[in-house]
Amino acid sequence: MTTRIKVCCIETPAEAGLARKEGADVLGLVSSMPSGPGVISEDEIASIVATTPRGTETYLLTSLTHPDDIAHQHNRCATTGIQLCDRLPPGIHRRLRDVLGGVTLVQVIHVTGDASVHEAVRVSREVDFLLLDSGRPNAPTRELGGTGRIHDWEVSRRIRESVDTPVFLAGGLTPENVGRAVETVRPYGVDVCSGVRGPAGLDGARLHAFVGAVRAAG
Repeated sequence: MTTRIKVCCIETPAEAGLARKEGADVLGLVSSMPSGPGVISEDEIASIVATTPRGTETYLLTSLTHPDDIAHQHNRCATTGIQLCDRLPPGIHRRLRDVLGGVTLVQVIHVTGDASVHEAVRVSREVDFLLLDSGRPNAPTRELGGTGRIHDWEVSRRIRESVDTPVFLAGGLTPENVGRAVETVRPYGVDVCSGVRGPAGLDGARLHAFVGAVRAAG
């Protein structure tokens, strides 16, 4: 199966178009976060979603944890899926299912060690996808993604082998290392933000190289 590619931190319709042209299957749109890159307003997210053709998935990245707040935010942005960047209390995923129906739910697991494996197994039954990232939710300034850091891919491989839910791999991926990451973890998909961005925004040459490396490894 072809490894899916999610390009995150999309900031404009032009970046969305470039990502689609280079082969992105999913666009990540970042709402308010305690830290990290790529944050845009909900109006900007809705505008990008409105210009995205059918067939390309769009994920709203949210740091919210109350189901009503998440549902209202999703209704304003109208993405095809929601990427839940923080841990949620027990039962919240089920309540989101009830409220939002067929919206894709993606739970981020910030990979640190054995505890992350146990967390992933527990949560995997409640969502459509897991996304394995390198944040630090308990840091003084909370990090919920976009750190540009690599975590231990062997732990991510263990998570992938321990769950039936498809897994996206994120965290410090670049055109130079994503081939090794795919070969090590064998994820359903990969997620990239800072690894394909430059001073002027999304870098088409780096994104092209990233996609090529993923396809070669897959």
